Amino acid sequence: MTIKTDVVIIGAGPVGLFQVFELGLQGLSAHVIDALPQSGGQCTELYPDKPIFDIPAVPECTGQQLIDNLEKQIAPFSPGMHLDQTVEVLEKRAENAFYIKTSVGTEFDCRAVIVAAGAGSFTPVRVRIEGLDTFENKQLFYRVRNPDSHAGKDIVILGGGDSALDWALQLAPTAKSLTLVNRTERFRAAEASVKKLYALADAGGATVLMGTLKSFETAESKLSKLTFVLRDEAKSEVTLPVDDLLVFFGLSPKLGPVEHWGMALERKLITIDVSTFETSVPGIYAIGDINTYAGKKKLILSGFHEAALAAYAIKQVFEPDKKVNVQYTTTSPLMHERLGVNDEASGVTDASVSTAST
Repeated sequence: MTIKTDVVIIGAGPVGLFQVFELGLQGLSAHVIDALPQSGGQCTELYPDKPIFDIPAVPECTGQQLIDNLEKQIAPFSPGMHLDQTVEVLEKRAENAFYIKTSVGTEFDCRAVIVAAGAGSFTPVRVRIEGLDTFENKQLFYRVRNPDSHAGKDIVILGGGDSALDWALQLAPTAKSLTLVNRTERFRAAEASVKKLYALADAGGATVLMGTLKSFETAESKLSKLTFVLRDEAKSEVTLPVDDLLVFFGLSPKLGPVEHWGMALERKLITIDVSTFETSVPGIYAIGDINTYAGKKKLILSGFHEAALAAYAIKQVFEPDKKVNVQYTTTSPLMHERLGVNDEASGVTDASVSTAST
């Protein structure tokens, strides 16, 4: 059965989730589609345990905590969440009428579409050693899903960015051994993390090498040893025991099917009308890292602002004969009704609504 809704949001990252909230305040229903098996986008896929410090009124939270709180915030609007699937068909059939079909066959009829797909889908930059990929998700990992699963093991980490150093510092205390191998002496991580890593190495808690992976050995069908060519004058080689190989060479963004939906692009980003965040295709909007305009800043808080303006613009398109006024969640009974807030408990009365637009 085709799902009918006001808006379909493509992307369940923090900006896509907050878009549900802003649409809900306008009385508009939404369903969300995302390629990942969980909501959160980059926050949960890349840095669920790393702290974020620039969310207004939240001095510090992890990526996962931010997503957890956003999901609580949008709960009153009961959005449909369609995860682990991608949009395969996006057709505009009439004014304010779109048809969408996903990779698992879910179909939607909606009145507007909002693309909140971040920088597109991310795939890890993989190790180019023939045959090593057979150990992926067994002993070769491109992300850490469960830190405890690596405890008591010989761990080798490849990479010199923030992710590589952050995980090296976190996993070293419980590892049997931990060696981080970077291709050069130059790290792409925070200076404080580099200092902590070398301090850990000086204390015997880890080993830091500069070199490239040359080959691997197996024992009883398992990955057992790795051989590296070091960056010294002799180009000497070293062989390390390994139980788990963690690779953090970075992620490669791919715009994917967005490129084929007829929207104007600039350097693989969607151009928009900055007053409405509508794309060159009427009825399709783009917010967050996927769009571009003069002065654009790729910040979560900027995406939240864009989500609010897009919601007002869509409401105006749906009700062109009505003026869409700002109503405040502090004082508006209508906002409280949509949020499921008890006005008597919050102290809001009809008289107190004079400061809010109606």
